[in-house]
Amino acid sequence: MNTSQFPAELRDELDAGLAALGLDPALASPLLAYLALLDRWNRTYNLTAIRDPREMVAKHLLDSLAMHPHVDAIAAAGGSLADLGTGPGLPGIPVALVRPDVEVTLVESNGKKARFLREAVRQLGLKDVRVAESRIEAVDEPGAFDAITARALATLPLILELGGHLLKPDGVLLAMKGVYPADEIAALPADWELAASHPLRVPGVDAERHLIVVGRTTPANL
Repeated sequence: MNTSQFPAELRDELDAGLAALGLDPALASPLLAYLALLDRWNRTYNLTAIRDPREMVAKHLLDSLAMHPHVDAIAAAGGSLADLGTGPGLPGIPVALVRPDVEVTLVESNGKKARFLREAVRQLGLKDVRVAESRIEAVDEPGAFDAITARALATLPLILELGGHLLKPDGVLLAMKGVYPADEIAALPADWELAASHPLRVPGVDAERHLIVVGRTTPANL
């Protein structure tokens, strides 16, 4: 895919961000191919409110990739991840590009965004990524996933209400949040509990970011 429309500084910022996150610099090329496709579709279909590709590097690509170390165990086991309300594929597509051993399902109910996702999966050659054009609560795959993730979607209790049924008994929610969501954690349903909280450092983003890991208090009978 042609990425020549991007200024050299954009590639430099992505390279620096990948280095800061401990990721292979070779990942820059497929990530830029995804960004080019997103930029082109966004001009017509308004897939994301961020219009500047340079801003997308930090606030979309690097922000999504900051969670990558916490997907390693899933990748090592050849596990599965559902990205709920993924929009234009964030964080699911960047995660799939850097962790190809993870089977990723992109859940999105908006038709134009789902069409973009299918085209991105095709053009990027993401063989272990599929698109579920559906409301989260209507995805009929109970207990199918090792993890679910969501970025700027909803509160922790609501994410679990909508998508908790998708998790295996020992599966976890990997929720990407800004400031530490103490009130949301305190409001978790009785059968769910905080398993871990990880502050995230996102290159180029001067704001608090946290990955909140939530699991069941006892294994569910699915």
